[in-house]
Amino acid sequence: MRTRHLLLAVGLAAVWGFNFVVMEAGLRHFPPLLFVTLRFALAAFPALLFAGSPGVPWRRVLAAGVTLGVAQYSLLLLGMRAGMPAGLTSIVVQAQAVFTVVLAVFLLKERITGRRVAGLCVAFAGLVLIGVDLGGEGGPIGAFLLVVGGAFGWGLGNIAVRKAAPPSSLRFMIWLSAVAAVPMFGLSLLVEGVPQVRLSTEGVLAVLYVALLATLGGFGVWGFLLKRYDASVVAPYSLLVPVFGMSSALLVTGEPISPMKLAAAVLIISGVLYAGARPRRRAVPGGTSSGVSGGASNGVPGGASNGVPGGAGRRDGDRSRAGSTAPTGDSRYGPAAVADGS
Repeated sequence: MRTRHLLLAVGLAAVWGFNFVVMEAGLRHFPPLLFVTLRFALAAFPALLFAGSPGVPWRRVLAAGVTLGVAQYSLLLLGMRAGMPAGLTSIVVQAQAVFTVVLAVFLLKERITGRRVAGLCVAFAGLVLIGVDLGGEGGPIGAFLLVVGGAFGWGLGNIAVRKAAPPSSLRFMIWLSAVAAVPMFGLSLLVEGVPQVRLSTEGVLAVLYVALLATLGGFGVWGFLLKRYDASVVAPYSLLVPVFGMSSALLVTGEPISPMKLAAAVLIISGVLYAGARPRRRAVPGGTSSGVSGGASNGVPGGASNGVPGGAGRRDGDRSRAGSTAPTGDSRYGPAAVADGS
């Protein structure tokens, strides 16, 4: 990856990591479901007027909107409102990788390797460690479970996006936001009642940040990188999101990081990274890679090289300028499919 693109990937992880702190600030001014509604409404309009069609069947857009939009973010924000701190939330939602792989096995009939099972067991152990730590401290177990539920919604959303395989992640995100905003508004009215909100500078800035910078800007950059590099090159940078999430929460809000929480974070991140990484290939006679049949290279069937269909190789992971875009949410590539989660 070129230096400027590497800095762009790291900067995006910082924006998404800090987003957890911003959401915590926004919840001081808006009820959680209304806050989600405002996020998606502002991300969708007026961008929707210029986006064009999503490029995928509408049922795929609806499925992604219900799972990634309504389920994930409503449970995530309700959990944070119930007491889950921003930094810890940024770690717990990485459980989406565990749910994504398990759901892919049952819903997409994907095969799961021993390496992936081992990595996800390590990540799950980190999640259990956080639960034990919160229970021992008398912490918000209910809030923790809500965030885990949000991670499950994210996993379902990854499957929905994987099936949709949108040609443009930004355009798809705009339509997803529009689809999610409508039921979220109804849910907000049903659960939270007619909103009585006093606008404040902090609250308005929080909505602008999560809608424009983290959602539209974030997925625009994500799509830009995926057009130029294999998803297996880009996706690992999403593991920096909880690093920036915990560090920014420590610096801005003073959220403490106990040794047990730090150990849990290491387990979750390393487990997800190990599960998503591709093992080194061993050269064998005949010019094929070890463990791969049918002339496939780098674990992709059909003679594909470097994870790109059609046998077109890439040097240093850089995509051809004509290049194909890896489907957002493809759980075969790297540790995180839709990287935001915030």
